[in-house]
Amino acid sequence: MDFLLLILGFVCVVVGVFGSFLPVLPGPSISWVGIVLLYFTKAVPANYWILGISLLITIILTILDYVIPAKGTKKFGGSSYGIWGTNIGLIVGIFAPIPLGFIIGPFVGAFVGELIHDSKDHQRALKVATGSLLGFLASSFMKFVVCMMYLGLFIWIVYQNSTSIWNQS
Repeated sequence: MDFLLLILGFVCVVVGVFGSFLPVLPGPSISWVGIVLLYFTKAVPANYWILGISLLITIILTILDYVIPAKGTKKFGGSSYGIWGTNIGLIVGIFAPIPLGFIIGPFVGAFVGELIHDSKDHQRALKVATGSLLGFLASSFMKFVVCMMYLGLFIWIVYQNSTSIWNQS
């Protein structure tokens, strides 16, 4: 059972890394579940400090993941139309059969949203769409860094407890 939990935990952490770029998957949350699964094994003693701090980081990052793209849109002069366009574009971009739709969708959504708000100011709409894109990229980068830290933490914990893990399996 410990070996199964170890493998499932590792899969979760790796899927979390991919989820840091794919908006469909909550990357940091999945990575955190991978770390929790590791602590469910009998071979790894529970460390509530690591679990608590990593959970707090995951919660904060999840909240920021929704705030940063909207703030990026607003920072570049976006209206509520641009923010709604960003969110709708993200959803459409995820399911659209185009490469990198999850990046292109929010950009186009913010642009279209701002054009609906003010159809004469193309320059402003482009500026707002760029802000949306930068917000999305900043958010994705933060999630990627945290997920890579969780992957490193997972590997480090396995390494620290490797004797007891392999003797139990």
